[in-house]
Amino acid sequence: MERLVKFFSTFFYVGMIPFAPGTMGSIAGLLIFLSVKNVPVVCAALFVLIVGLGFFSAGRAEKVFGKKDPGEVVIDEVAGIFIVFFMVPINALNLLSGFVLYRVLDIFKPFPARRLENIRGSLGIMSDDLLCGLYANLILQVFLKLNILH
Repeated sequence: MERLVKFFSTFFYVGMIPFAPGTMGSIAGLLIFLSVKNVPVVCAALFVLIVGLGFFSAGRAEKVFGKKDPGEVVIDEVAGIFIVFFMVPINALNLLSGFVLYRVLDIFKPFPARRLENIRGSLGIMSDDLLCGLYANLILQVFLKLNILH
């Protein structure tokens, strides 16, 4: 079971990359999203699967890695990046803007994301990143409405 938890929580070991694991997890998630974005049913099903696997593995990973919200756990970043680009036109500027927004929000965790991070187990690990993904999406939607992005 420990291997399975590590496999899923690190998103197929991407989180084991020794530098910037959260960014690497976000990049991996973005690549997966881009590969399925044109098939909405597959995209939605994959998002639900990733969130489910995240809730299954993230809290257990704390025991495996012996620390709270281990940096190696990146399945939460993968799930969050899917939310960032929901209903956002995909082009280079939007991808770059959304990615940078998400990483900044995930690092600084505006209210109440920081509080959510303090919840124990999978709920705390997953929910702050899902909320930061929602924040990034809402900011992108505003930029799109204001024609700052297209």
